[in-house]
Amino acid sequence: MAPYDILGTIALVKFKRGTKAAEKKKYAARFLKEHSGVLTVLEKTAKISGRLRTPSSRWIAGQKTKEALYKENSCVFRLNVDTCYFSPRLSSERAELAALVKRGEHVLVMFGGAAPFAVVIAKARKAARVVSVELGREPARYAAVNVKRNHVDVELYQGDVRRIVPKLKGLFDRIVMARPNLKDSFLGVALGKIGRGGTIHYYGFYHEDDLKQLHALIGDEAKKARKNVSIKGIKKAGDIGTRTYRYRADIRVG
Repeated sequence: MAPYDILGTIALVKFKRGTKAAEKKKYAARFLKEHSGVLTVLEKTAKISGRLRTPSSRWIAGQKTKEALYKENSCVFRLNVDTCYFSPRLSSERAELAALVKRGEHVLVMFGGAAPFAVVIAKARKAARVVSVELGREPARYAAVNVKRNHVDVELYQGDVRRIVPKLKGLFDRIVMARPNLKDSFLGVALGKIGRGGTIHYYGFYHEDDLKQLHALIGDEAKKARKNVSIKGIKKAGDIGTRTYRYRADIRVG
């Protein structure tokens, strides 16, 4: 069986190199019969790439669309799978962070995408303020659609976090860095906008033998920002390769 991800009404399938077109069609037709909620089967045609970390796909069977309707954590999201980075595997992460938010907190989500983290957090109705910042125009457009669809209050900003975040009013109690796999950590940006006693949830991608690099990065960035920090925990938040994982570091700022 070919590996696949299901984003609501769309299945993204990764076929082995050399698989013939007829075999792909046959597999896709069977897939649609066996998964009643899936209306479209797309083939992954390239690795996630570019500054916006978006995938590329090709239609195989079902409805000819790349716009998915996806449900999780009592929320509904609409997005284009080729223009919006979106991981259904982070559903439990989003629920966990929403549960950590305390009543009255001001929460910032950097690299917000189509607003899954922001919407799930806002849906919990505990935060006094939720802000989401996203670079890409298409994900930002879908973010507006999803905020409206889920009847939540989220401030949305489209643009570079380095330009927008420093200009946001006030400090935040909690910052979610739903960061794609980029070389720049952007931790300095978050440290400049977190309030005393606040928490930064930083996502980084590391081989399990290289976690010392994550600790060193946090220490170096805190020193540059002249902030006292403590790492309250580091947990795996999904695998991305052999012994390589997306880690979440929970950073408490003194």
